[in-house]
Amino acid sequence: MKILVTDRHGKGSEHIEIDAAGDGIEVEFFDQPEEVTDAAWASADAIVTYRGTEGVMNAVNKMQRATIIVRGGVGFDGLDLEVLGQRGIAVSTVPDYGTTEVADHALSLLLALRRGVTLYDDVMQRAASSEWTYLPNPCIDRLRGRVFGVVGLGRIGLAAARRAVGFDMDVAFYDPFLPDGVDLATGFKRVASMQELAEIADAVSVHTPLTAASNNIINADVLGRMKANAVVINTSRGPTVDVDALFTALQDNTIAGAGLDVWPVEPPASDHPLLQAYSAKEPWLAGRFILSPHAAFYSPPGLFDLRSKAIATAALRLRTGEARNCQNRMYLTE
Repeated sequence: MKILVTDRHGKGSEHIEIDAAGDGIEVEFFDQPEEVTDAAWASADAIVTYRGTEGVMNAVNKMQRATIIVRGGVGFDGLDLEVLGQRGIAVSTVPDYGTTEVADHALSLLLALRRGVTLYDDVMQRAASSEWTYLPNPCIDRLRGRVFGVVGLGRIGLAAARRAVGFDMDVAFYDPFLPDGVDLATGFKRVASMQELAEIADAVSVHTPLTAASNNIINADVLGRMKANAVVINTSRGPTVDVDALFTALQDNTIAGAGLDVWPVEPPASDHPLLQAYSAKEPWLAGRFILSPHAAFYSPPGLFDLRSKAIATAALRLRTGEARNCQNRMYLTE
């Protein structure tokens, strides 16, 4: 039995995957999906991919033995669930890695904006002796008593909300897919629409998977309904936020700030006006925008969890036939 890894996480640590696979299962590694040979696609009983969903879909007709594709991550956008299911290939994910890291990162972005951390750091690097004072900024505010708005109260959204409560914030959430009573179980305020959440939240933190419904869920209409001192945090998927509308909202002072860990197309093109203003350190954006490179999930133990759990999910399928955390069971023909 063989597991194909289309895009390994660094050479020299392959023992993580090999140990997770266990005896009797070979693990074959490639650095990039484009480098995977036809023979490797054909001989793989299971496939693990991280950033290679497009390459995987392009190679579907080359797969002769695969019964599972594991996307090393929480999301599965880029994989055609129906097409793969009709070929008897389960699509599974790793939903329980990085939960705490991403929730921590979301609150870190919020705290950095609300306490002026990046603003002060930049000024101190340039002029600590002459600028040793607080600086007014539209983002700086207290957290206590403010409303932390969550879009998608799943594992990570819930973890982020719990952290916000630790800072004495009130939590409201929008998630039409959760059953009635979640608000009673959590003590959080449930709202019926994004528009309502936008109007009451002081911070809107996005934690939804990318679907047709969540694409550009933070759009010009939503941004236009937010408070002037509100901030947007996105650690989910880049296309959930319309970055063109976000640029306009920041430039027009419709909202105070934003912290993003993701971008609609990654890596981002440097000619986007928001990134140009950010790179140029334009004064109007100072302390109001933070960008990190889709790294919210990362910590050494978090990366270990991701790699070992992805392989273990594939190995379970090969040994027992079970497709754990399967995302296309409704299409799966076996």
